[in-house]
Amino acid sequence: MCSDVSCLPCPPPPPAAVTACNTAVLTVCLVIGDCLLVFVYFGHIFRNRPNGNVLETVGVFEAPKQHGKYESGQLFLHSVFGYRGIVLFPWHARLYDRDVKPQSLDHGSKEVKGKTHTYYQVLIDTRDCPYISQRSQTEAVTFLANHDDSRALYAIPGLDYVSHEDILPYSSTEQIPIQHELFERFLIFNPSKTPPFTSRDTLRAWQEKNHPWLELSDVHRETTENIRVTVIPFYMGMRDVQNIHVYWWRYCIRLENLGNEVVQLRERHWRIFSLSGTLETVRGRGVVGREPVLSKEQPAFQYSSHVSLQAPSGHMWGTFRFERTDGSHFDVRIPPFSLESNKDDKAPPAGYTL
Repeated sequence: MCSDVSCLPCPPPPPAAVTACNTAVLTVCLVIGDCLLVFVYFGHIFRNRPNGNVLETVGVFEAPKQHGKYESGQLFLHSVFGYRGIVLFPWHARLYDRDVKPQSLDHGSKEVKGKTHTYYQVLIDTRDCPYISQRSQTEAVTFLANHDDSRALYAIPGLDYVSHEDILPYSSTEQIPIQHELFERFLIFNPSKTPPFTSRDTLRAWQEKNHPWLELSDVHRETTENIRVTVIPFYMGMRDVQNIHVYWWRYCIRLENLGNEVVQLRERHWRIFSLSGTLETVRGRGVVGREPVLSKEQPAFQYSSHVSLQAPSGHMWGTFRFERTDGSHFDVRIPPFSLESNKDDKAPPAGYTL
C-alpha cells in the first residue's frame, strides 16, 4: 500500500472500502487495489495526487440517506469499489433475494417474492478507473450496433448501476468534480440547487431515447457458504442473421465474500435454456479470463458478459466453483434468472448519439 499520507494519522484500513461514514468520522483510509487513494479526516475527503505525496481535497462527506432517494447530480464514493461518481437518474428494480425466507403459510413453496429496490445510473470518474482492481474492466453499457453484423457491439465506458446502499454521498465546491467525457454534456453546475448539479436537456433526451436498453428491472441474489452472487440481466435487442431472429442480452454479476475465509474462483458452469427447447451447458476456467481471489481485504469482484438465443426468451442458472486455501473446493449457486425480450417492439439505438 502506498504510504504518502504519513503527515496524518492513519488507522488500519477497513475491508475493501469505506463501510460507514458521516461527519463524525475522524480518520478513514479508503483502499483501492494496492494503492491508498482516498483519506478521510474529520469528514473531509482527500486523495493522493497521482505523481506526488501531496493530498488534495475531494469534498466533504454527507449523511447517507436512510429514506428516500438521491437526486440527479449527487456526488458519491462507491462503498465497495471506492471510485468517485455522480448520479444521473434512479431506477426502481425488483430484487429477488433467495436469502430472504418467504413469509407464507405454504412452507413447500419455492417462489421468491420480488421487493422494490432503488438503483442508480451513474458516471464513474475516469481518474479512479486504473485503481479498481476488483472489476474485470471499467464498467460500460453495451448496445447492439445498428448494422448487418449481428455480433457488433459498441460500449459507453464509465457508466455503472449502483445500489442505494452502495452510495456514500459527499459534496464538493468544484464546478467539474468528476472527470468523464459526458459530464458536461449531461450536467450543469447550479449553485442555487442541492446538489448543485442539474440535468441538461441532453441527459433527459438520452434517457428517454435509450430507456428500453438501459432500464434495470430485475435483480437476483443468492448466498452459498458466505459467497453472495448478484445477477442483473438486460435485454439488448434482436438481429436477423440469415433469416433467423437472434436475441441478445447482457448480464452483470457481482461476487461478494461475506466471510473471513480467503477463496478463489476457479470454474464456471452455466445452464442456458431457450424457449425454442434447447438446453446448452457452458463450462470453463474462471470468468472473463480471470480467477479472482475474494478476501476480507478485497471481498468483491464484478464483471459483465453477453448471451444470445434464437428465441425471444429463456432462462440461465448455474454454479461457480471456488477453492479454499487448503485446496478443498465448493460450489456456489448462481440464482436462476429469466431472459425476456418484452421490449422488442422498439428498435435498438442507432449508434452512440446524444
